[in-house]
Amino acid sequence: MVAAPVKQKYDIKDIGLAPLGRQRIDWAGREMPVLKQIRDRFAQEKPFAGLRLVACCHVTTETAHLAIALKAGGADAVLIASNPLSTQDDVAACLVADYDIPVFAIKGEDNDTYHRHVQTALDHKPQIIIDDGSDVVATLIQERQHQVPDIIGTTEETTTGIVRLQAMFKEGVLTFPAMNVNDADTKHFFDNRYGTGQSTLDGIVRATNILLAGKTIVVAGYGWCGKGVAMRAKGLGANVIVTEINPVPAIEAAMDGFRVMPMSEAAQEGDIFITVTGNKHVIRGEHFAAMKDGAIVCNSGHFDIEIDLKALREQASEVKVVRNFTEQYSLKNGKSVIVIGEGRLVNLAAAEGHPSAVMDMSFANQALACEYLVKNKGRLEPGLHSIPAEVDQEIARLKLQAMGIVIDSLTAEQIQYINSWTSGT
Repeated sequence: MVAAPVKQKYDIKDIGLAPLGRQRIDWAGREMPVLKQIRDRFAQEKPFAGLRLVACCHVTTETAHLAIALKAGGADAVLIASNPLSTQDDVAACLVADYDIPVFAIKGEDNDTYHRHVQTALDHKPQIIIDDGSDVVATLIQERQHQVPDIIGTTEETTTGIVRLQAMFKEGVLTFPAMNVNDADTKHFFDNRYGTGQSTLDGIVRATNILLAGKTIVVAGYGWCGKGVAMRAKGLGANVIVTEINPVPAIEAAMDGFRVMPMSEAAQEGDIFITVTGNKHVIRGEHFAAMKDGAIVCNSGHFDIEIDLKALREQASEVKVVRNFTEQYSLKNGKSVIVIGEGRLVNLAAAEGHPSAVMDMSFANQALACEYLVKNKGRLEPGLHSIPAEVDQEIARLKLQAMGIVIDSLTAEQIQYINSWTSGT
């Protein structure tokens, strides 16, 4: 099978940044032992030999290790950014210069450039797609139907992307298998909760250098990401308010010790607002008008639509940059609202994203999901598929081993008991 080369070799900010990128990639690798073991096996077995692969991800030090593992497995891989502000330019440079992986990603790229890179990725004629938000798959289905028969499958690791894939399947346009990496236990329990929780607050602190203790932080959404953000904010001494539209997580938030109320009420009390819902316009014009002077607003959901910035601009008499990735909107009512990272993912726009120890498991899931698609080519039905339980368990086992943690095993008597219905009280 002959690979179809990408016409343009790469599109990055500055290849001269490669040495710094290599240093940072090596540092991240210290806490990614699971993916390293997978990469070593891939290098021997070459599960992706002769296959074209496109990865649309946040181009970070952790993603670099995923890309390197996929190439070690024989993939003819192309990497593009899944978000205009999440690229680490030195990492992109290192992947091009040191690993000969075509990268099309520049931190701060405009929307036209972002969409051009999506088209460039599809020009590669991928057989496997690793998506982060489902932009590549959506573009493929809408604009490149002639390429759909070549697709073995796709993987997706965001809640937003899974929602989009479910909608595609419901409408009958998702005609190939998609691996639901997001719902793997070793992904959402850790990446969404501990990764988003820590990295979101890291982004806020780096952008503003404010003290979180004593502040009132409003967390919009109490899914796994919202749980993590609320937990970490509470741990840093903040007073946390949760807003929700689902009564079940709303009860959970209340029983976890957080105040729960509508955004219309929370808008009047909050010092810092963090959206993690995956939905559109969670914070709207009427909320901005009700906020305190100097309220800080940011988003940690995948797309920049959770905060209605158009409505905010309409209320503003002036917008100015006050710190890196931080803008002050001076409102016509005399108050001001601070927006971090243009409403995009604050943990990647203003910081470095999730810690590598967390992404070790998430990207292990991505790598093994790709391998599962290849091994089961032609046997999987169109639509969403869960990560097999044995894969999830193996990733957890490898992580525990790397952490030096030993757990119990069932005894023969216990195995017999849990498999029997005759033993009772």
